[in-house]
Amino acid sequence: MKITAEGILNAYAQGAFPMADDRGIIRWYTADPRGILPLDAFDPPRSLRQLWKRGKFEIRIDHGFRAVMTACRERRLDHTWISGELIELYCELHRLGFAHSVEAWHDGKLAGGLYGVAMGAAFFGESMFHYETDASKIALFALVERLRERQFDLLDTQAVTQHLKRFGAIEIPSDDYLRILHEALAKTRTFN
Repeated sequence: MKITAEGILNAYAQGAFPMADDRGIIRWYTADPRGILPLDAFDPPRSLRQLWKRGKFEIRIDHGFRAVMTACRERRLDHTWISGELIELYCELHRLGFAHSVEAWHDGKLAGGLYGVAMGAAFFGESMFHYETDASKIALFALVERLRERQFDLLDTQAVTQHLKRFGAIEIPSDDYLRILHEALAKTRTFN
């Protein structure tokens, strides 16, 4: 069965997300426990807050969506779950206004960023990368600020890594996640 952009949105609404295996075949996954980054608990280190205030990086939204996805794919040459087909599907979601990139630029060049999908008051973070130190962290900082300003309820990280734990990410049981997800999806928010 062919995977469509609409199918990806339906999967997110049910708590699933796509990943390609080593052969490029897209499969659906869920996580229990589920990783989230509570927006009110986001706590960047002091050094990152200072870097944010200094404005070393210019933040752009949706300026280079495909470039961000491609960089996320290429950051791990040994294995990636981002297939060419997924890039095309997410670019379609971007054209439809659901997928977004938050980018950190320095001296006119893309230095780091992240991408994900916004639905209702939920943002599903997918992947991040950096070419310059701290650029992806600044992009995450910018994402959280944007979601707070626009009164989003949920920043889904799928899993919790040591990197995300430093910013306040936690794991919650799948049942709790699905309750929060459905409440967030019932609301209307605008990412842009």
